[in-house]
Amino acid sequence: MHTKTLPDLVRGLRSREFSSLELTQSFLNRIRQHRHLNAYITVTEEDALLNAKAADVRLAEGKAELLTGIPIAHKDIFCTLDVKTTCGSKMLDNFTAPYNATVVEKFNQAGAVMLGKLNMDEFAMGSSNETSYYGAVKNPWNTQAVPGGSSGGSAAAVAARLAACATGTDTGGSIRQPAALCGITGLKPTYGRVSRYGMIAYASSLDQGGPMAHSAEDAAILLQTMAGFDEKDSTSVNCPVPDYSAGLNKSIAGLKIGLPKEFFSDGLNSHIAATLEAAINEYRKLGAEIKEISMPNLKLAIPAYYVIAPAECSANLSRFDGVRFGYRCENPADLTDLYTRTRGEGFGKEVKRRILMGTYALSAGYYEAYYIKAQKIRRLISDDFKNALSEVDVIMGPVTPATAFGIGEKMGDPIEMYLSDIYTIAINLAGVPALSIPAGFIAEMPVGLQIIGNYFAEDMLLNIAHQYQQVTDWHQQTPKGFE
Repeated sequence: MHTKTLPDLVRGLRSREFSSLELTQSFLNRIRQHRHLNAYITVTEEDALLNAKAADVRLAEGKAELLTGIPIAHKDIFCTLDVKTTCGSKMLDNFTAPYNATVVEKFNQAGAVMLGKLNMDEFAMGSSNETSYYGAVKNPWNTQAVPGGSSGGSAAAVAARLAACATGTDTGGSIRQPAALCGITGLKPTYGRVSRYGMIAYASSLDQGGPMAHSAEDAAILLQTMAGFDEKDSTSVNCPVPDYSAGLNKSIAGLKIGLPKEFFSDGLNSHIAATLEAAINEYRKLGAEIKEISMPNLKLAIPAYYVIAPAECSANLSRFDGVRFGYRCENPADLTDLYTRTRGEGFGKEVKRRILMGTYALSAGYYEAYYIKAQKIRRLISDDFKNALSEVDVIMGPVTPATAFGIGEKMGDPIEMYLSDIYTIAINLAGVPALSIPAGFIAEMPVGLQIIGNYFAEDMLLNIAHQYQQVTDWHQQTPKGFE
């Protein structure tokens, strides 16, 4: 059952080919069998089985919703009522959320069965899932390699078929990069398309939740549930949600694809470049037109991001002080000692590094020189996308500069780690949607193709990805030992 597509699972449940209880138990058994991947922080086995039984009742009564009975797992950044929500941090190791995030609530209302909470880089800060307080997640294609981050647990769980699908969040590539490294499909929607209420913030103007699944067809079903206006989120956009699944079979003949020359420069691994060229040739066969474009400000994305994101993280994480919730140091001498030791002991090295970077950028003497300048660069990058997407329908390029690297390989070099997101960060700064789809393998490790569209054009992106997946089978591959 674990190898079936999401539409097949939906049909199988409704035709009573198998029950939600059987399906859920199958995934729970696989989670136990493959604990070594460290993809889950919390497994909610008892609740999952109870909810699966309830789903079977709804199915039998003909009252099923879109995802009734489908086992899903959530990145541990989404608050879940009465279930531990940690953000991969010691700071929240004892925190049980008193409410559901809107995304979680939407899946509950759609009848999905939550299997548990997935491992992640601490407070979503990382590109390899090695900064988690709960240890590194392993890539199912090679357990000596990273799965990417920060949604590495989500990507590994889907790739290893430890969940039918999963949620993730993307601040600078944290859905797309692990999706590429683990050989699955991951979509970062337009900023504001998916509610951020109950999604613990890293960088509020960049964070966006999205689906992680095997195919564009699966992702369309998930986004249908996730998307929509939420009055509880001031950044949520009140924009109609199309029927994503209904738009998956449109011809792409005449589609104009832009290839930024800045994406295909000397910094890109030659094998990655060759793999992407083969994928783009498939689009040529489908009738698409290819055009080289230029986006000159893309080179400024990394420095701009690593001013803006840490600045926002510095503000957002100030709430974790040992007073209201989360970790508290033992026997503080006074309030200053409480703050200092709680934050020093509760946060990991990378989180503390980014807090310090952000606090420095926001300080009185440097605010204009760093933060304001970075925001001006952000506008230039956004204008690059606006100009490019007035010439072409979508932009394509790499997701990562190379395939998955070894666990521990880059932990001693933060700059090298930050460069892992060189092709994804600009998309978050502009707020446009983008997805990663499997496009091939290099030495048995997956390679992702990134497709970028205009604001609220997720339906177009999903259709374009789906058309490619109709003529290729990269998205159907399963790592050895996880069949």
